[in-house]
Amino acid sequence: MKTFQAATSIEAPPERVWALLTDVAHWPAWNTTVNKVDGQVVLGATVTVHAKLSPGRAFPVRVAELDAPRRMVWRGGMPLGLFAGTRTFTVAPESGGRVGFEMREEYTGLLAPLITKSIPDLQPAFDEFARCLKTAAERRG
Repeated sequence: MKTFQAATSIEAPPERVWALLTDVAHWPAWNTTVNKVDGQVVLGATVTVHAKLSPGRAFPVRVAELDAPRRMVWRGGMPLGLFAGTRTFTVAPESGGRVGFEMREEYTGLLAPLITKSIPDLQPAFDEFARCLKTAAERRG
């Protein structure tokens, strides 16, 4: 199973980090990995990400889980579970008014071994997303 993951510690309250994560329309203002994000973070809704890594291509995902201000899960893929990508965002309180942030994406399904061969290395973009979120959340403090 192919996965990508990034984590960081952020000096900000969970609510501030959560507000940045869930206001996807404003991601391009602080997140250098996207050109645009359409939709709203509402359970069951579709969010479409236009990533800079794949210009001209949109990635629709469904908000599958929402547990504010702790956890959000997005899922996308093919019908019948042939291929699925699951991205999980986690915000966890730490000591000293900090939070731990983690973003993880994993790919599953019968066609995953074949399809993941064509997925580029997303690790640099995951690391950049975490850095951008940390900077934005700490700047608002």
